[in-house]
Amino acid sequence: MRILMLSKALVNGAYQKKCEELAALPDVELIVAVPPAWREPRVGVIRLERRFTAGYQLVTLPMMFNGRHHLHFYPTFERLVRRTRPDIVHVDEESFNLATFLALRAGVRHGARCCFYNYANIDRFYPPPFNLFERYAFRHAAHAFACSTEAAAIIRRHGYTGPLTILPQFGVDPDLYAPARRDRRNATLVVGYIGRLVPEKGVIDLVEAVARAPSVRLRLIGDGALRPAIEARIAALGIGERVELHPAVPSTRVPDELQRLDALVLPSRTTRTWKEQFGRILVEAMSCAVPVVGSSSAAIPDVIGDAGIIYPEGEIDALADVLRRLADDPALRDDLGRRGRERVLAQFTQAAIARQYHHAYRSMLN
Repeated sequence: MRILMLSKALVNGAYQKKCEELAALPDVELIVAVPPAWREPRVGVIRLERRFTAGYQLVTLPMMFNGRHHLHFYPTFERLVRRTRPDIVHVDEESFNLATFLALRAGVRHGARCCFYNYANIDRFYPPPFNLFERYAFRHAAHAFACSTEAAAIIRRHGYTGPLTILPQFGVDPDLYAPARRDRRNATLVVGYIGRLVPEKGVIDLVEAVARAPSVRLRLIGDGALRPAIEARIAALGIGERVELHPAVPSTRVPDELQRLDALVLPSRTTRTWKEQFGRILVEAMSCAVPVVGSSSAAIPDVIGDAGIIYPEGEIDALADVLRRLADDPALRDDLGRRGRERVLAQFTQAAIARQYHHAYRSMLN
């Protein structure tokens, strides 16, 4: 079974572990096509990391309109399809994107069975040509993947009737994201946020909550357009001595950063056009046995389950209460860390996710 996967997300080195796990499964020949870099809007350039590349081919393709989520595409992808003659073409993009339409069309032309991946969890009308791209995907895909029940329901409402699997795009390598020994008796709780510094991620809510929890220190790691506003708010609240703000780190350094924390917070806030689609940093922290706190935005409660604490999104006092509670209760932190690690091992490892994709690919050919 020859699989050709097209994925800009796989510029992230840690994510590539899923490809190694998939390539190691029976009767799999895997080719993964990625751009040399991806320009994430409001954040910056994310360059290709070659970290987990054993057992499969990782090739780079030029990308047009890099940084445009719905308009980017790969002008030489059909040439790669013609050369490799895959049985499966997996397009790791939304059904309504130009890249998806062109890649699926190339796969269909050369006799491959095709699939796509949808994150979109807000139902909206797509104007031409995006609604036409979506219709083409729905007519020609042999399988669809969605990140959540909300995303799956939207695909169905928009008219997709084929096989559909709800599955994370990537899992976590529990050996890379491993627990570290920490002294839970420290008087100061170190909480962290790792991710994009953009308004919808709610980082300023976290800064405000830390200001109301004097025994808490904060480490913020990431890049994005909100950085100046975050710096200004830290200064206005007079908590600069308790807050560290660092630039984004390569994906394979994220475990080291997580292991320095006593808890991780994902304070996402729903907007008119966005709500949390998964919150991958949560499962990465849980794998490291770091207690997690998440807002109630969209997918976060489903990802955390009973292995963390949920607070009502946007309620800063509630978040501050959670932080003070964690600071005062090392046993609670230990319990949440243990439950988080167990949840990841049961549901979210790269090996487990790869096996589920493999099962879906086999069904596409049968």
